[in-house]
Amino acid sequence: MSSHPRRSSVDEQTSKQLEDKLAKRPGKSELIERNILKDDKGLAPALVAAREKLQRSQLEDNLAKAMASRPPREELEKSGILKDAEAEDAAAAAAAA
Repeated sequence: MSSHPRRSSVDEQTSKQLEDKLAKRPGKSELIERNILKDDKGLAPALVAAREKLQRSQLEDNLAKAMASRPPREELEKSGILKDAEAEDAAAAAAAA
């Protein structure tokens, strides 16, 4: 039985480039600071997923409540916050003619 030296499928230059890039990659804490990774604070992945699902659900509920309690367009037009949509459409049509 003859033993042949194992050849790498990657050439030496590519291997060196890969090692350099791996040596320069940012650490976990930097990735967390840059919001690339989430800080799991040592929790089990299942708990992290459940926490994120709960937070999203709470955010959706808060948004739905805010949308339900916003004043109607007519009220905003009366108070001068929004321009009257019909008057705006009429002005745009007159300008186009």
